[in-house]
Amino acid sequence: MATYDFKLPDIGEGVMEGEIVKWLVAEGQVVAEDQPLVEVMTDKATVAIPSPKAGRVVKRYGREGEIAKVHHPLVTLELDSAGAGAPAPIQEEIGRRADEPQVRAPKAAASGNGGERVLATPVTRRMAREHGINLADLSGTGPQGRVTKQDVIAAIGGSGAVATQPVQAPTRGIPAPPAPVALQEGREDRRIPLKGLRRRIAEKMVRAKTSAPHFTFVEELDATELVRTRSRPNAALAQSGSESKISFLPFICKGLVAAFRRYPTLNANFDEAKQELVVRGSYNFGIAVATEDGLTVPVVRDVDRLSIQQLAAEIARLGAAARQKRLKLEELSGGTFTITSLGQNGGLLATPIINHPEVAILGVHRMRKRPVVKDDQIVVREMMYLSLSFDHRVIDGAVGADFTYALIRLLEQPELLFLELA
Repeated sequence: MATYDFKLPDIGEGVMEGEIVKWLVAEGQVVAEDQPLVEVMTDKATVAIPSPKAGRVVKRYGREGEIAKVHHPLVTLELDSAGAGAPAPIQEEIGRRADEPQVRAPKAAASGNGGERVLATPVTRRMAREHGINLADLSGTGPQGRVTKQDVIAAIGGSGAVATQPVQAPTRGIPAPPAPVALQEGREDRRIPLKGLRRRIAEKMVRAKTSAPHFTFVEELDATELVRTRSRPNAALAQSGSESKISFLPFICKGLVAAFRRYPTLNANFDEAKQELVVRGSYNFGIAVATEDGLTVPVVRDVDRLSIQQLAAEIARLGAAARQKRLKLEELSGGTFTITSLGQNGGLLATPIINHPEVAILGVHRMRKRPVVKDDQIVVREMMYLSLSFDHRVIDGAVGADFTYALIRLLEQPELLFLELA
């Protein structure tokens, strides 16, 4: 029978390696096409890599806790003679695994065996390499002796680690950050380790906040007409017997598309390596979703090509998949802009942190009726605040303000959306 060497595919957005968290198949096991083979933890998520073909696993490359490289062999498969499909014994085994999720939110990586490769995430390994730190010389404080990012930071600060190369001296005039000092605790205190998705969120937020100088622009929106516009399709859905409802997010997405066409540099990513702004030709919006493990940002693709009802269905589907930990890899990457909203718990306003490598983010806040002056009359209107944070390296304050007012104008007069997007 023919054999096939399956290499770790490109897992997106500059990720070139991942740690093998858990093998889901054994050597000699029969697998189906698209059956999950292995869980690999990257800097963004823990991804279940599916099999591209049906066959039998002849060889696995790498142990749990080791690093797998993109475009390097992951498994060797023995294919059936027909080259496609699986024989009856295979199908029986396939059925037992058919409903397993493909991707889940990041969790703590599986432990390795003592004396083998040092356990550490790709971010930690990269930081150690950049500062000449030998991970084998560190005593890991993470689960199962895992070397954490904090352990490397402590080593850089000189608190007990041995460096294999001289660490680069700090830039003149900028003092080196002090080494972290462990906090003392009282009798009633308890410690909660920062791990899994929560650690990934922390690392990404620090990177975003420290790499991009933020500025936030806040303005209020009279959403009265938007409320009326939204009520009409929802009334039609209710009359048809549907239990689904359309939120304000699809209308906001359409308003953003129209505003981006006037200010395209905000629908963009910033390439740190080349110091270039990449203005995206597609409109792929991340919609932040609160899950029990932490914040997840699935991406709605091609927003400009979807109707309001299609957008509502896709946002609902991705939100449910995020909470159930069933998001696919492509649903977590490729975003050009992010919207964060907590609905009625959205508060008066906030200063959202940009979702790196994007250059802007929109915070949507609580809507409530209050008296305002309109045409010299005091009237009750549906009012809410929008807060937009921008990367000041590439977005000037005037551009951010103009973009915000363009978006507000479109949302305050929703009928303009049909003209702008025509």
